[in-house]
Amino acid sequence: MSQRRDVRASLLSSRVLATFLALVLVPAIGHGQAAPSDLPPGVYPAEQDYKLALAGTYALDPDHAAVIARVSHLGYSYSIFRFDRLDATLTWDPADPSGAALSAKVEAASIASNVKGFSEQLAGDNFLKSNAFPQVTFASTAFRQTGPRAGKVDGTLSLLGHTKPVTFDVELVGAGKGLTGQPRIGATARASINPVEFGLMPLLGPSIEIVADVEFVRTP
Repeated sequence: MSQRRDVRASLLSSRVLATFLALVLVPAIGHGQAAPSDLPPGVYPAEQDYKLALAGTYALDPDHAAVIARVSHLGYSYSIFRFDRLDATLTWDPADPSGAALSAKVEAASIASNVKGFSEQLAGDNFLKSNAFPQVTFASTAFRQTGPRAGKVDGTLSLLGHTKPVTFDVELVGAGKGLTGQPRIGATARASINPVEFGLMPLLGPSIEIVADVEFVRTP
């Protein structure tokens, strides 16, 4: 009898755990966001549908944006450098994504490294020469949709006085009503550049990966 009670208790415990997972954890994993009822009034979670970002001009939200560069460390590993001061404008119409336009700029001196004292060297004359070239800019020339949440953005990147064509692979993160009814759209964009083509030293490796995580808010 004791063994039967132990088995029944174990089964009951398993059912309770399964119910908890089904009701709490599974919805959280499936949606990756808080339920609307859990958010303050006027704050709306994003959905993975670019059409929820209404047509208009969008400005970058600097509090929810960053650009990082993944640079080879002599072939041993990758060093991660982050740029925190950036600005961008997006002209967007979900009915015609191919007609979108993007212009962006990054302050070269805002580069950060977790290596003590290295940020100043990176911004200095041996690398980015931020006094002479204070901004890195990108201007789109074409938007090409490749899937419901994916696309490519062609454009020109200007760095250290060199301007070259660059294509970013873009993935939609989310879009929606945003805060106080102002539509938002967020995306992750990736591209690779040859550092030598932009006047950087060869020891940085054959390519530098640029990753931009950005969120735009529609201007009134």
